[in-house]
Amino acid sequence: MTDNYNDDYREVIPEEEKTETTLSENRDNEKNSEDTQVVDTAGENSAEKKTEDKKDSSEYEDVCFICRRPESKAGRMFKLPNHICICDDCMHKTMETVSQFDYQGMLNNPGDLNQFGGQNGFPNISFVNLADLQGDGGIPNKQKLKKKKKAEGPKPVFNIKDIPAPHKIKASLDEYVVGQEKAKKVISVAVYNHYKRVATDTMDEIEIEKSNILMIGPTGSGKTYLVKTLARLLDVPLAIADATSLTEAGYIGDDIESVVSKLLAAAGNDVEKAEKGIIFIDEIDKIAKKKNTNSRDVSGESVQQGMLKLLEGAEVEVPVGANSKNAMVPLATVNTRNILFICGGAFPDLDEIIKERLTKTASIGFNSELKDKYDKDTDILSKVTVEDIRKFGMIPEFIGRLPIICTLQGLSKEMLVKILKEPKNAILKQYQKLLELDEVKLEFTDDALDAIAEKVRFLRMTVRVLGCQCSRSL
Repeated sequence: MTDNYNDDYREVIPEEEKTETTLSENRDNEKNSEDTQVVDTAGENSAEKKTEDKKDSSEYEDVCFICRRPESKAGRMFKLPNHICICDDCMHKTMETVSQFDYQGMLNNPGDLNQFGGQNGFPNISFVNLADLQGDGGIPNKQKLKKKKKAEGPKPVFNIKDIPAPHKIKASLDEYVVGQEKAKKVISVAVYNHYKRVATDTMDEIEIEKSNILMIGPTGSGKTYLVKTLARLLDVPLAIADATSLTEAGYIGDDIESVVSKLLAAAGNDVEKAEKGIIFIDEIDKIAKKKNTNSRDVSGESVQQGMLKLLEGAEVEVPVGANSKNAMVPLATVNTRNILFICGGAFPDLDEIIKERLTKTASIGFNSELKDKYDKDTDILSKVTVEDIRKFGMIPEFIGRLPIICTLQGLSKEMLVKILKEPKNAILKQYQKLLELDEVKLEFTDDALDAIAEKVRFLRMTVRVLGCQCSRSL
């Protein structure tokens, strides 16, 4: 006993067993430390994620879960579990409605509950389970407005010295768009004057009107591409809308204010940034006034009249994250005074109206003109006037708010060949880059390019079909 136990009667462990026990204890400690480190790392990641979520949510205004008004309009918000916010007005109305019932009396007299006709004798009141609501109170960030930043000083958003000069704007457009020299000059000057007006805000007591643009040109002549290049050059938000889906308020289709909603979404729901952007409305000729109709023109003249206040500049209520107003979508106030509107369309049969005006003079005598003089004129649209557009179906008030009219030419064979190989992101350069990844060098002869351009022009197809013809040739 004396050999196996020490004085305090504890068992004496041999040296070999003691070494094994120490090693096993060290392994357990290392494992526990690794587990602790993993738990700590997971905890740090979750903490970082919560911090990012909190930072992301702090950039946006709180929206009332009941009336859908943002914090800037509704005022102080009551914070409920699961990130649900209720404005002061809705909270008071809810408490007033709930306080109308004598719940204690109902519980003391169960027989009186039958008069409500509810199930089990209770009033027909439904309660919301807050645990069933997922996300930020059921309202995504795309339907929230960004908080306005505190003004650090009277620094303007645009500095007049930072706006590129018209010749620099045109030079940048030349890198991407082939031809259309007159249109590029007109657009460059108009955009420069517009943002110069935005930068100065005012010039003494003289208020400078907006320089909205109306672009007229055949399909595939580069109207949308010009606008996209402009927005990328100026680094401003751009919204491209289609006028064919617009209808008068109250009818099926997109509301007129939805074009501003798209710009607000392109600006990340930042109202101040959206108020300096560009809106391009394509297919504007589709809202022309209908002829020989007795029914209400909800997608034609009515849309033109509804767009007047947007083009001129006014504060409008637009839905956030939706195309139409409803009770479940928050609204934001956007001032369109500094938004540049560019409307474009092909305006089919407008050339016939121009020819009719030009050949209206007498066809007999020394100064007479032949009726077919302008039949082969490829640049007939450049002779358009405001009266021709009015005859097409656009109301005078609408035309007056688009003071700058620029026309684009139809694409000739030479222009199609240049489009294939000259721009920065030309179609041929794209195919050559793709095949370079497989160590294949691709070359096109001039005869092949002429054949592709001639086929596209013969079939009266647009520049968008050039890529399809190249892929077929390959």
